[in-house]
Amino acid sequence: MMLVMLLIVAVALAACGGGKKEEAGTGTTDTGTGAALSGTIEIDGSSTVFPLTEAAAEEFGKENAGVRVSVGTAGTGGGFKRFIKGEIAMSNASRPIKDKEAEEAKAAGIDYKELEVAYDGLSVVVNKENTWVDKLTLDELKKIYGPEATAKTWADVRAGWPAEPIKIYSPGSEHGTFDYFTEVINGKAQESRNDKQITFAADTNSIVSGVEGDKTSIGYFGFSFYEENQDKLKLVPIDNGTAVVSPSAETIKDNSYAPLSRPLYVYLNTKALEKPEVKAFTEYYLKNVANFAQEVGFIALPQEKYDEQIAALNK
Repeated sequence: MMLVMLLIVAVALAACGGGKKEEAGTGTTDTGTGAALSGTIEIDGSSTVFPLTEAAAEEFGKENAGVRVSVGTAGTGGGFKRFIKGEIAMSNASRPIKDKEAEEAKAAGIDYKELEVAYDGLSVVVNKENTWVDKLTLDELKKIYGPEATAKTWADVRAGWPAEPIKIYSPGSEHGTFDYFTEVINGKAQESRNDKQITFAADTNSIVSGVEGDKTSIGYFGFSFYEENQDKLKLVPIDNGTAVVSPSAETIKDNSYAPLSRPLYVYLNTKALEKPEVKAFTEYYLKNVANFAQEVGFIALPQEKYDEQIAALNK
């Protein structure tokens, strides 16, 4: 009889604990309906912003194993093309959306939110063995990169420098970095020298290897790429007419590295926010991007800026 009573108690206890139990450490986020997040989020665009968004995607994925976040590097212009077609939920951008792109998005029925995520400073670099370039003025940069530029040797840029041919590297026209640099230095976005002296690279790493491999070369890209490769390249201070300044966390944040400091963006398709996984990832991004920015070589915005954007996202 005692054995029968024990069996009855055991069955009753099992029934009480028979509800579904969530395992600890599964790396999932509850959507509020008891279901874990799942789905795919596709992001494309700026190769400059890529490390920042990729870091967010990797960390978000650790906590949300059911969500796959794919991040491409088609360049800012290439990302906007896909974004306007409705092919991607988010677009990384190293410049603001152009008026023409905004009009095309409106015509296509794409409503979006512009999210500012970090600061960056365009870094001008030369080969480690270049001993003559101590700094460059904005006018000298235009002599090298401007649409009317004819400088073929370093002596053409500044008297007293060697008559060594300049090998010039630049991001390609699809890159927001190219847009920003040409607008600031040459006076108009997309206006650039285009002759045999210059190589336009689709991949920023090609600029790094090109400048590293040629003593007479010059190139430019985002500050994070310089930080990753500072052992291979020489950073050039910029004389902006007021001061001679090199890009650093401090000079980019306080904008003393003018005019080559800039904000970086992520553009979000508003309709995509209806998907729980997209909303969760966007909130995660904004709440944690300050830490990611520091890790990958960007400069974080003031915390109140992130807080404002999160609040606007939840309205």
